[in-house]
Amino acid sequence: MAHSAFILLLLVPVLLASSAAIGHASFDLHAELNHPYAGRPISKYEMIRYAASSSKARRAWNAARVAKACGHGHGRARGTISAADVPISPLESIHTLTVGIGTPPQPHTLIVDTGSDLVWAQCNLFPNTAPQKEPLYDPTKSSSFAAIPCDGKLCQEDYFDTKSCPNNKCVYTYSYGSATNDGELASEIFTFGAHHKVPVPLGFGCGRLLTGEISNTSGLIGLSPQALSLVSQLQIPRFSYCLTPFTDRKSSHMFFGAMADLTKYRTVGPIQTTSIVNNKIGGNTYYYVPLIGISLGTKHLNVPASSFAIGPDGNGGTFVDSGYTTGGLRPIALKALKEALVEAIKLPMSKSSDPDYDFCFQLPHGVPMKAVQTPPLLYHFEGGATMVLPRDSYIAEPSPGEMCLVIGLDDNHMVIGNYQQQNMHLLFDVQNQKFSFAPTQCDQI
Repeated sequence: MAHSAFILLLLVPVLLASSAAIGHASFDLHAELNHPYAGRPISKYEMIRYAASSSKARRAWNAARVAKACGHGHGRARGTISAADVPISPLESIHTLTVGIGTPPQPHTLIVDTGSDLVWAQCNLFPNTAPQKEPLYDPTKSSSFAAIPCDGKLCQEDYFDTKSCPNNKCVYTYSYGSATNDGELASEIFTFGAHHKVPVPLGFGCGRLLTGEISNTSGLIGLSPQALSLVSQLQIPRFSYCLTPFTDRKSSHMFFGAMADLTKYRTVGPIQTTSIVNNKIGGNTYYYVPLIGISLGTKHLNVPASSFAIGPDGNGGTFVDSGYTTGGLRPIALKALKEALVEAIKLPMSKSSDPDYDFCFQLPHGVPMKAVQTPPLLYHFEGGATMVLPRDSYIAEPSPGEMCLVIGLDDNHMVIGNYQQQNMHLLFDVQNQKFSFAPTQCDQI
């Protein structure tokens, strides 16, 4: 993937010399996110099909992470979840950010993921790295690289599968389900910006993707609420992003700090706010939001309240995940949605040629999907906020002549994926535990 320079608007310069200063500096910027399929010669139908297969692996990845956080899998306790339980799929269909790593900066394209915490990049300290298009990060060419010792704060965090301390270096393995990252924890200067350089020190994994595929990237920037993430390390009080339509291949926008303010940008609908809730059972693995109901147009779906609640096993609840493309609903909610769609869309059902799309309508000959009247899908949140999703945020055309429900089955959670997030500006106010959103033409910010 070509390095996409991104615009950086800097309100307060961030020039940090040591990690001790991180919590006292502002990180206020506007960045452009690279589209996952920018520059790739694939059709819109292929993009939609890739999104479904990538999300299937993501569902299992999320289940493994929640089990791990609850002590049922790797990490805090050994248990039943292993890489063999999760289908192998590339880390793709996810937006990326181009950053500089080291001094002088070495440019690298990293996945931006609200459902992950560890920041990591493949580096040449280790053999047998996963194939990638960019050169590997080379710490020997950086004057600011430093290994994190075993008594370092990040090394003490309990989110790794394994840790060891050869020569007082913190060597780790970290599992995502189908993908396993291993390497050495280190501190390094990450530079954000193409025109205004913003260097910040971060603890990160310098290593390799041991199992799984990395697609067209070099690593990952975790934005989750957990301690290893960019948001937690820099104590970023708020961030927001606005994703352009999935098949448009246009850059999207991301804002941090003071620039993450929905009132500063043109929206095409009201700004609404609900809370970010803690999953007290599984820890703050994701950004959970209090979804309490679903409607299709004016029809309220008959979904019991228990389907939205977080259960004693850590499953249940609803979270917002930028790395989960198609999104997911628990079985009873998905069944109710399908029944309502059959009632609302007066078209014959069809059997899709793609096994990942199992609920499709046959379009009349010569009639495009955009000509079919389809009611909006509404997500109702505690406090009265309602996210209104137009047809193109939950229905897609994976093959010519058929329109299919994008949202898939997730046995464990309700997930608002990045397909539902397109043309919706989302704000995560981490400091005040608030989640806000407003419909927005994201390519016109």
